[in-house]
Amino acid sequence: MIKTHKKVLTFVMAGGKGERLHPLTRDRAKPAVPFGGIYRIIDFTLSNCLNSGLRKIYVLIQYKSYSLMRHLRMGWDFFDRDIGEFIDVLPAQMMVSNDWYQGTADAIYQNTYFIDKENPDLVLVLAGDHIYKMDYGKMIEYHIKKNAEVTVGAVPVSIETAHLYGIMETDEKNKIVSFCEKPNRSYVEELFHFYGSMGIYLFNRKFLEDILSEDAKTKSKHDFGKDVIPFTVSRKAKIFAYPFVDENKKEVLYWRDIGTIDAYYEANMDLVSVDPIFNLYDDEWPIHTYYHQGPPAKTVFANEPEARVGQALDSLLCPSAIISGGRVVRSIISPNVRVNSWTDISESIIMEGVEIGRGAKIRKTIIDKFSYIPSDIVIGYDEKEDKKRFFVTKEGIVVIPRLTRL
Repeated sequence: MIKTHKKVLTFVMAGGKGERLHPLTRDRAKPAVPFGGIYRIIDFTLSNCLNSGLRKIYVLIQYKSYSLMRHLRMGWDFFDRDIGEFIDVLPAQMMVSNDWYQGTADAIYQNTYFIDKENPDLVLVLAGDHIYKMDYGKMIEYHIKKNAEVTVGAVPVSIETAHLYGIMETDEKNKIVSFCEKPNRSYVEELFHFYGSMGIYLFNRKFLEDILSEDAKTKSKHDFGKDVIPFTVSRKAKIFAYPFVDENKKEVLYWRDIGTIDAYYEANMDLVSVDPIFNLYDDEWPIHTYYHQGPPAKTVFANEPEARVGQALDSLLCPSAIISGGRVVRSIISPNVRVNSWTDISESIIMEGVEIGRGAKIRKTIIDKFSYIPSDIVIGYDEKEDKKRFFVTKEGIVVIPRLTRL
């Protein structure tokens, strides 16, 4: 039985531009970017909430939010409002100023009306653009046991990667004694014991309202990592790090900020391996989403000459996908994709509604939704030629934007 935390209000931050994921974020917010064929990135944070017994959730949006709102309406509108459960979308409304959200802390500050309305004991702030499995209920219990005012989700990071994170130095009881957002290496080398911030913050309600009111009067960036958490530490508040407890049931902790195309591609490719690090097939920790209503995936032309046999090897195939005489290896084929005869697709992510023409050769490529790829085209084999036509990452991953007609 999942324990329901009725006095905890959750905010999911889903308004970021996701500029480093361009062109996948050209037409959508980062949390709405597809992942693993049938999911959106935000589904993993929201599924954590569901599996943790959190049923009062506000999703804060701002940029290019239509596809995200549509996904939440179609896939997540099942909470029982008669008993106080909900997942509601809150766009920037300039409720306390004439500005859009200026930072993550300002986004919460501008929605203090909804905190007062729900009257929670605790407020949990989450990022909607990370891939991981976490029982927030364990963090809540830890927070209460520590008699904390603030608790920050913490993950081990190396000195080499510390510059990518907010870094918190802790004492032997996990009390945070210093916090610096994306520090240089020399700063980290001086620390005795440190964690990276997961962008997960649990506050006592009254403490949060007071600290946000103070921050609003300053000329800061109004961001939790850059401003509010360091200020809280400097005030000698009761602020603790909560070491990440992974529900993924693997030897290695899995928490991914897929903020770049290369990181996004790598995380997707993990899913098609024989033993993925991230387990989608765990009935005890289901990942919820909007499920595409369509017929099963299909491969055809088994009796044709070998070059025209419909094959999918070490791949994820989603509903309504048709592999019509083409070959797919180590790839993700999303719903309603058609792969036509004599094609060769490898190590690629093909999103919903894409059609691949006959004889196409595609490798290490991400093709966004509803694009048409013509017959006999070659993509992903000659980086110099690919760069003339497409966006290509440092690692050589080709990205074809949504609705492309080549």
